[in-house]
Amino acid sequence: MLSAYARGGRMGDAERLFAGMPDRSVVSWTAMVSGYAQNGRHEEAMHTFLDMWDGAGVRPNKLTVSSVLPACAALGALALGRKVERYARGRGMLRNVYVANALVEMYAKCGSIRWAWKVFRGMGTQRDLCSWNSMIMAFAVHGLWTEALALFHKLRMTGVKPDGITFIGVILSCTHGGLVDEGKLLFNSMRGEFGLKPRIEHYGCMVDLLGRAGLLKEADSLIASMPMEPDAVIWGALLGACSFHGNLELAKTAVEKLMHLEPHNTANLVILSNIYASCGKWDGVARVWKLLKEKDHKKSAGYSVIELDGRMHKFLVEDKSHPRSEKVYDALDSITLAMKLVSSENPEVES
Repeated sequence: MLSAYARGGRMGDAERLFAGMPDRSVVSWTAMVSGYAQNGRHEEAMHTFLDMWDGAGVRPNKLTVSSVLPACAALGALALGRKVERYARGRGMLRNVYVANALVEMYAKCGSIRWAWKVFRGMGTQRDLCSWNSMIMAFAVHGLWTEALALFHKLRMTGVKPDGITFIGVILSCTHGGLVDEGKLLFNSMRGEFGLKPRIEHYGCMVDLLGRAGLLKEADSLIASMPMEPDAVIWGALLGACSFHGNLELAKTAVEKLMHLEPHNTANLVILSNIYASCGKWDGVARVWKLLKEKDHKKSAGYSVIELDGRMHKFLVEDKSHPRSEKVYDALDSITLAMKLVSSENPEVES
């Protein structure tokens, strides 16, 4: 019943049912962890997992582990992820492809490529396409395009057929490596060699690849040829390329489309203003800033997140909402004072 509520997005009902259970087994705990993770409530998933493991003393099973690792990945909770891996490895759970895949993805999203590669290599013949895709994407996102493309060629040698996700990773790798010709070949091979229909994400990668290479007219032509309506990501990629290469005319077209798709995102207007300024078009700068004032531009506050003892803590600049904020600021003052003392005694440290 807990799983049924979770699949339907009714986590409130699941919570009430779970709270009324006199005896909670690993199955019921896992249903809650998995339910929170599936519904994007990653903090609750992680906290429930810790309550189960550390609080109730219930040992996680393979499904629990593979459910909490995506939450660790989403929150960047690398310390807990490492702890979970040690537990899983000690109980032979890494022989399960779902656990191993979740670990690869967790390490990759937390930026620990070396550990992701170690888990991937240890999988041996149990790797499935998800395993390959996770590792290729990990290399691609972190700019390791040589490794990503080499792994793609190794995948093809195994006889496993790549899918659309694979091609997002390899075209992204070509973008980081500036490999325009190879990116085009891969994009064209999707339909011709593998019978795959390029999705909007693939077109976005190609627009980014062409744009970064300065081939703005070709990128614009590709957008015009798309079989689907371009989204904000597509036009945003073109705008970014126009900003880098100083193409004002295409930038104006991109911003016009973006203001229709995401009218409240004034960052696009700021980019256009900067392009006007770089071209010395000060009347254009004035027009854009007038439009920004009419929209009553307000920047929303960003926050930072820190993991401590398996718990995630959010904070803003000059934030005092935390229940222990006074002690936090006292500790910060002590650290600042200590740093000043060190720098006064060792002037070379000040820099």
